[in-house]
Amino acid sequence: MLTVSSCTGDFDAMNTDPNNPTALSPQYLLPYGIEKVVDRSWGGRDRFERLNLDGAMLWMQYLTRNIYSNEGDNYGLSVAFYNNNWKALYNDGLVNFQRMVSLSQPGGKFQNTNYEGIAMVMRTWTFSLLTDLYGPIPYTEALKGTAEQPVYSPTYDEMDKVYAGMLADLKTANEKLVVGGPAVSGDILYNGDILKWKKFANSLRLRLANRQAAKKATESRAIMAEILGDPAKYPVFASNADNASLKCTEVLSSNNELYLVMVNDSRTDWNVSKTLVDKLTDLADPRLTVYAQPNKDGKYVGHANGLPDAIATTYLGSSSNIGTYFIQKTSPQVIMTYGELNLILAEAALDGDISGSAQTYFEKGMTASFEQYGLKMTDTYLKTVGTVTREKVMEQKWIALFGQGLEAWTEYRRTGLPVLPAKDPRAVFENDGVLPTRLPYPTSEASLNNANLAKALTMIGGKNDTKAKLWWSEK
Repeated sequence: MLTVSSCTGDFDAMNTDPNNPTALSPQYLLPYGIEKVVDRSWGGRDRFERLNLDGAMLWMQYLTRNIYSNEGDNYGLSVAFYNNNWKALYNDGLVNFQRMVSLSQPGGKFQNTNYEGIAMVMRTWTFSLLTDLYGPIPYTEALKGTAEQPVYSPTYDEMDKVYAGMLADLKTANEKLVVGGPAVSGDILYNGDILKWKKFANSLRLRLANRQAAKKATESRAIMAEILGDPAKYPVFASNADNASLKCTEVLSSNNELYLVMVNDSRTDWNVSKTLVDKLTDLADPRLTVYAQPNKDGKYVGHANGLPDAIATTYLGSSSNIGTYFIQKTSPQVIMTYGELNLILAEAALDGDISGSAQTYFEKGMTASFEQYGLKMTDTYLKTVGTVTREKVMEQKWIALFGQGLEAWTEYRRTGLPVLPAKDPRAVFENDGVLPTRLPYPTSEASLNNANLAKALTMIGGKNDTKAKLWWSEK
């Protein structure tokens, strides 16, 4: 297992802040860390920092803006967007999950193998967000600001090393998690159900193994074979009841992030994208009725991405809004689903990485996605989609990942699929018209960790821009 660490001097300050004592028990650290990271990945309420809503959901053409197109829709990014999300994922997420590991491991003040395992799963998922967003990141030397030999300027690890560490940690987490073992409190993801945590750990391990499969085929196939070959030791999601999602509450501080922005804060800046509406209409896909609301004429209509405000504002009253399912106070904020897992396995079967029927996994994935929203799969829909291909798997994954923009963006950057339509001739894009491939490193790293930042940039071609292809990119 890799020992993880801190990125800037701010982490050390947080670790030694008398108002945030390091001896705080895991039952309080866990819900705080989970909510902070899931909120960041799902919505983000703060303007100019909405990682999902004003980033990946627009780039993947689930949503489009009807005003302020320079806030993500035209590929423009504010400094706060990449500065503050980096800081929050490390400070609010990783620092707290690492504290949990330290406090609950053998010899820790609150020794509890299940807390330790849960913290390792959440730490891994958070690291996966960071490396998939930025590329090489501080990993092996991260979070060591208060270590016996503190590290205030951590080195950056290449993505293949980060992935190796994450995959190893998830295997260890599965071993740490003991059904019938010590009880845990403060678990706002699975309410203390350790079997479901084990399923999440192993399903997430399959996601990461599949993501690196084109670069590390032998290793990834071995991981998949190990998990799928021993379901008793390595259980995975078996239904939508196992989905990893934050169950938001009626309490304002724990409301769904999209609800807070669009309903509580009365922001009407977004509509569904024409790309999404056209694809679901072509397939006669009933998920359109969940993902979008009909407009005033009772129709589902979207408009193109990247339109200048003078044009985009004309669609405010005619384009459909996001579906009401996603903007309730208690709407779930999803990390990973049974449907996604089956589509991962369908791709792996097509690539020859696992045995089994790609068609069966494909149909199970689509069916699970339907059932996630209370819809019933039909023979007509399965016939419309037809025989499985890699292109169809990735298209269905894109559809199923609605709401999980970061995950869809990562899969698109990895595979180039689904093929997005040509840009509207009226659209105006920044970044030379290139859909962002990564987030720039925060400006704080140039002042606090410049020597290591410079080395990191050599790993991605030398420029701290939004055009560099990341390690797992297949195209």
